[in-house]
Amino acid sequence: MQEFTHFDEQGRARMVDITEKQATNRTATARSSVKMSQEIYNNIVEQKNKKGDVLGVAEVAGIMGTKQTSNLIPMCHPIPISGVSIQFEWNRSDSGDYELIILAEVKTIGNTGVEMEALTAVTTAALTIYDMCKAIDKGIVIGETYLLQKSGGKSGDYKRKS
Repeated sequence: MQEFTHFDEQGRARMVDITEKQATNRTATARSSVKMSQEIYNNIVEQKNKKGDVLGVAEVAGIMGTKQTSNLIPMCHPIPISGVSIQFEWNRSDSGDYELIILAEVKTIGNTGVEMEALTAVTTAALTIYDMCKAIDKGIVIGETYLLQKSGGKSGDYKRKS
């Protein structure tokens, strides 16, 4: 059975000591989605939103969220981020609604991974899209959010199976 690393011998929460871990190149890619009506889709792609460029602002928000991860998640280490890339892809469902896929790749050279930073990036971007479009339709749905892949570190590489 795997040991819980965020608890000490008395069962109290602790931040894992990463002092002895080797610094390596580490990357993580996460995914989230935002489902919306045709009206919101049109508003975004035609850049008619009164709050500004929805995808441009969401991209910046995702990058900023990445850098704030250790302030939001109690046991995350503050780590130097080497790079963040946010991408968007549109899909249309059979029901006629639109789904915006949000992908974030985060990189570092360090002694702990960036999975939480990538997950925070896509979540922050999705919440920003909701915030900027909620005046049009509050029925927006933020979809599944998950890690697609990660590389580097003691546990090695991971790639999500479909």
